[in-house]
Amino acid sequence: MQVKEKQENRVVSQSFHFDGLASYATERDAIVAEDSNDPVHMVYGDKLAEKTALFLERFTGACLYAVKANPHPSVLKFLWERGVRKFEMASLREVEFISEMFPDAEMYFMHPVKSRKAIRFSFERGVRSFAYDSVDELRKIEEETEFATDLNLFLRIRVDQTASAHPLSGKFGATLNEAPLLLQRASKYCKSLGITFHVGSQCLDPQSYVTAITQLSNMLRQSGCVVDRLDVGGGFPVSYPGMQPAPLTTYFDAIHKALEDADLSALEILCEPGRALVAEGGGVAVRVEMRKGQMLYLNDGTYGSLFDAGVSAWPYPLDAIRVDGEGLDHELSAFKLYGPTCDSLDVMEGPYMLPDNIAEGDWIVFRHLGAYGYAMQTRFNGFYSDKTVAIG
Repeated sequence: MQVKEKQENRVVSQSFHFDGLASYATERDAIVAEDSNDPVHMVYGDKLAEKTALFLERFTGACLYAVKANPHPSVLKFLWERGVRKFEMASLREVEFISEMFPDAEMYFMHPVKSRKAIRFSFERGVRSFAYDSVDELRKIEEETEFATDLNLFLRIRVDQTASAHPLSGKFGATLNEAPLLLQRASKYCKSLGITFHVGSQCLDPQSYVTAITQLSNMLRQSGCVVDRLDVGGGFPVSYPGMQPAPLTTYFDAIHKALEDADLSALEILCEPGRALVAEGGGVAVRVEMRKGQMLYLNDGTYGSLFDAGVSAWPYPLDAIRVDGEGLDHELSAFKLYGPTCDSLDVMEGPYMLPDNIAEGDWIVFRHLGAYGYAMQTRFNGFYSDKTVAIG
């Protein structure tokens, strides 16, 4: 993993404003000024603006931001100011949050299994787009919306996810064989009918989208079912150490060509970026509280913003910062990291390559944690952080 000692050298192309956040030129400036006992979440406007423009301008369909990736109010407002108007949500609280923050937002409740109360609440808040993957879920939607005829229904279909770093196929999705009857059942009441799929988180092969689109096209042709919309889901990747996917435009081009080849270009197309939209736009700075040989004890861990680093063994680019004293070594050594809670499961095996002389009081910046960092933290043992700052 690449480590940079001097964060002052980070190039920021433009200054961006985040509502409600203190702004600093560098990560080191933020660490010194905030003097926080807790981890410090950081957001980078240049990266968020870049990815937002990429999805809104280069993907030919509609872009739904997956709120679960990072629901920080300042991040959401930043995306809104740059043109994001559609949001993908998975819970009653997310619907409540978005509808109150952005009354004019277009909301999509795409979780395939919802409580009846959540369906009813979201319908009353103006949600008209719902996903389902079974007749039982479809029945719940129909009953809780009192058989409304202005619904946009999406059948979640299970597709191959072997090219993803984090497959999601074991939990949701109807099979291709089940799909025709489920589509026919939904078509009786809805305003528009669609299909949605998810190729898995951090999909490393654009061909996965092509395969899924081809399979869906074959199913539609053979069954005679007609749909109005196709949601290709999320799964768009981010570059991490050891994972170097193709540029996002390669994924877009592959999807667009697959739609043309399958004669589906006339459909309304949607996508649901979460990680790919915000991951590079954020990070978290954590402090070393103790060093025992090649073990570092941090003020954040798997019960906090580093869940994926420990449980999923997710690799992240790392930078090290020394606030004062002699500089950090250029020579790197392998370390195992521990979080601050009393649970021995709060561990990140690594190995993490960090300066050989890293010590108590030094800080480590986990980059590309704008997704599933701030959103994943708990308050177990009283360790958590509400501190978020803008860099640049």
